[in-house]
Amino acid sequence: MSNTPIIEVSNLSVSIFSKNKEVSILNNISFTVKANSITAVVGESGSGKSITSLSIMGLLPKTISKNTSGSIKFNGNELTGLNDKEIQNVRGNEIAMIFQEPMSSLNPSMRCGKQVLEIIQRHTKLSKSEIKEEVISLFQKVKLPQPERIYKAYPHEISGGQKQRVMIAMAIACNPKLLIADEPTTALDVTVQKDILELLKTIQKETKMSILFISHDLSLVSEFADEVIVMYKGKIVEIGNTKTIFKSPKHNYTKALIGARPSTEKRFKKLPTITDFMDNNIDKEVITDSQRQEQHKILYSQAPILEIINLEKEYYSKAGWFNKPNAFKAVNDVSFKVFPGETIGLVGESGCGKSTLGNAILQLDKATSGTIKYNGKDITNLSKQQLRKLRREIQIIFQDPFASLNPRIMVGDAIIEPMVVHNIGADHSARKKKVFEILSAVGLDESSYYKYPHEFSGGQRQRIGIARTIALEPKLIVCDESVSALDISVQAQVLNLLNNLKDQFQFTYIFISHDLAVVKYMADQLLVMNAGKIEENGDADEIFNNPKKDYTKNLIDSIPKGIIK
Repeated sequence: MSNTPIIEVSNLSVSIFSKNKEVSILNNISFTVKANSITAVVGESGSGKSITSLSIMGLLPKTISKNTSGSIKFNGNELTGLNDKEIQNVRGNEIAMIFQEPMSSLNPSMRCGKQVLEIIQRHTKLSKSEIKEEVISLFQKVKLPQPERIYKAYPHEISGGQKQRVMIAMAIACNPKLLIADEPTTALDVTVQKDILELLKTIQKETKMSILFISHDLSLVSEFADEVIVMYKGKIVEIGNTKTIFKSPKHNYTKALIGARPSTEKRFKKLPTITDFMDNNIDKEVITDSQRQEQHKILYSQAPILEIINLEKEYYSKAGWFNKPNAFKAVNDVSFKVFPGETIGLVGESGCGKSTLGNAILQLDKATSGTIKYNGKDITNLSKQQLRKLRREIQIIFQDPFASLNPRIMVGDAIIEPMVVHNIGADHSARKKKVFEILSAVGLDESSYYKYPHEFSGGQRQRIGIARTIALEPKLIVCDESVSALDISVQAQVLNLLNNLKDQFQFTYIFISHDLAVVKYMADQLLVMNAGKIEENGDADEIFNNPKKDYTKNLIDSIPKGIIK
């Protein structure tokens, strides 16, 4: 690793114009990225990570933002004063970027090969046939299966991990000296995430390029980066060597980012949040094995609230007019029980059948065969009236609360709406009073009632989604990837909230997630799904400590551990 800086950011400040006001979003930041190295920028949403990367790329819109001071030098050349044409010669050619969401970054109407081809065409003088060979070679380099097929495929025809590999191929097409990776693995399964990071590390070693890696996942960064920059509210609060930062963090915010992630070794009664660390008020009480065993004795002495017996969900695909339809079992002969007050964790890679199983339990997508018993009664063939009654008792918290809320309806009205449908509350004033109580229970004030979804942060919107769910006083709640899009610290707050609400209202949870550390923290029992079947099930701690199946071992081994324990 060279000590020569490829990027030098000095005293950079950036402002945006909002409602006729100038708001400072980056405050006097300075750092370097060395040649042939990996530097990580970490922090929560709003800390300034992505603004920093967009400033380097010259992608901040000039109509709503401006650099108020400072310098950005790339290989000794100033970038801040370049015009559009000059910055375009640098962008894509010498500095490239991988974005967080490949589906929104790739053109859905263009074949994957052509999208990479255009980049090379713009920056080289190769012929079309030579460029095609180069694209196929790049697809092989990023370990895409069947590169010829993917060259001709549209983005919707390939998996999330494959889309991210196409984005990486596009980014490295012109052999850039600096690659900026903005949260490139956030929405991916742990196994796919591990593959993508190993791929980036391999490419970095081969090409000697530098990587500026942006993430909110500290455990991920600890395994991947040489240097770490910690950002908080538009400022840099700590910079240093990765080992030093993680073993001896100086700033309370860095300690908070490390400590807010659920541990796979200890089960804290309450996850510490950013505020706890900043106030030096950390509750280190753990749930002991004996406490857990006592709790489980009570839990499993009851009759099950939900019983799944030999459940199957089959889909059919037809390849052509005269071909027979192909049957695909998304859920294949699944059986398990859920007990009142229990949190059952459901984990597995994308496509394993987790969400399909959740939808079948919720009666959103009918099972092909098998039985679902709720409180001892078969619910697979209910009338519309019976199904409506069941909807109140079995609810779901979605992954994306913004998509599940109507942007034109005030939050209070959005929570009242299902209460009216299910005849909860005597009249509007009684319902409104209850909504105020629910908002308070999820950590929001009464003024939230009169606001619209866009006025809230991601974590606050998830609280609104939870408020809407608990307004119906359900017995069983399916949490489908309900914290996967949140920052580590916000995730800790929401997980604590879900546990508090469970104690307060005696909820039962089916907790679906690809984040095994989160599931282990939340779950009593764990179901590991693979290709539609239950691969392994049992006590969550026991499975983590002694996995029996190779598939489970691989999932657990893929959890980023690094320096953090």
